[in-house]
Amino acid sequence: MKHKALILALTCLSVAASAADKTPSMEDMWKIIQQQQKTIEALQLQLTEQNQTVQQEVKQVGAQVEAQQEAIAVVADAIEEQSEPESRVKIGGYGELHYNNLDSGEEVDFHRFVMFFGYDFNAKTRFFSEFELEHALAGDGKPGEVELEQAYIEHLFNDSTKGTAGISLVPVGILNETHEPDTFFGVERNNVEKNIIPATWWEAGLGFNKQFNDQIGLDLFVSSGLNVPTNGSKAFLIRSGRQKVAEAVASNLAYTARVRYNPIPGLKLAATYQHQTDLTQGALDVAADLYEVNAQYQKGGFGLRALYANWDLDNNVNLVNAARAEQSGYYIEPSYRFGAARQFGVFTRYSVYNNNAADSSSLDIEQMDIGMNYWLTPNAVFKFDYQDQSKGGSDDGFNLGMGYSF
Repeated sequence: MKHKALILALTCLSVAASAADKTPSMEDMWKIIQQQQKTIEALQLQLTEQNQTVQQEVKQVGAQVEAQQEAIAVVADAIEEQSEPESRVKIGGYGELHYNNLDSGEEVDFHRFVMFFGYDFNAKTRFFSEFELEHALAGDGKPGEVELEQAYIEHLFNDSTKGTAGISLVPVGILNETHEPDTFFGVERNNVEKNIIPATWWEAGLGFNKQFNDQIGLDLFVSSGLNVPTNGSKAFLIRSGRQKVAEAVASNLAYTARVRYNPIPGLKLAATYQHQTDLTQGALDVAADLYEVNAQYQKGGFGLRALYANWDLDNNVNLVNAARAEQSGYYIEPSYRFGAARQFGVFTRYSVYNNNAADSSSLDIEQMDIGMNYWLTPNAVFKFDYQDQSKGGSDDGFNLGMGYSF
């Protein structure tokens, strides 16, 4: 037993000595740490170099993308510049050919050939013009005229407010601003808006338009005014006073205000008041006021138009023609459109007007029209109507016409 214990003790001492021989010294440990530090530093340097390489590659890619974007912008500008005439220049027009077979005579006439030219300077400012040849042939001794009906600059202050400057249509009536042949019934324009308002009526001035909401709008117009004759059979006839902004006498201006009201879908109401300080532009000092109201209603195929207009001239007109101190008229026009695309339409119109309304003995000119329109396309129309005048007029007969707009 003593020998076994001795052998076991010697074995333990041998194992302990062997383990002591394998444990590194402090010097060895320091060398190991220094080697590991060098390895770490080498790895850090390698990682830094890799990061720099990646950053350089990112910069190169960024530069390439920027160059491509600049190239795309150049191409886009070139495309926009090339397409500018199509996108900014606006061209349109309308025309109408009439055949009249009336008691006063038979006539065929290309009544109007009109071209629209416009240009959009930008999203807020544009130019619009309307150039017209009447009766196909103009010149000395010829029946027609060449007229500049509109030429104005329009600027949008915001989505609901705009201003105009130049030659514009006076904001009054139904037909004066919208008179393309495909937009109304009948070959000829109605007598009331022709002789009382008088459409088509344009002046030079400044306009302001405000849309307060979907229902209410306001139009203001300060402009040149009428200059009626002061002698002869046409003295103080409103239609004869249009100067058409052709070296127009502008001693006295006209002031126009219109309120538009659309209370329900399909119904449009409007009222216009105009004051002119002197219809004679200084010759006789005759102030005048125009009052006009109109209504338009459309529901499905059924339509209705009605209008009343009245001129009230001050007493100085009595020195020349007292009967024309008041000039007034009205009409009512029901209609119905039918067909798969509502391309057929029938109408009747009853109109009354009198340019001598201040004279109680003067007869009103009453006219009944009945007829139909056929729209070959929404902007190309053929028309037929029959007219019957009574009391103050006797020009009966029928009219044929065709018209277009684009």
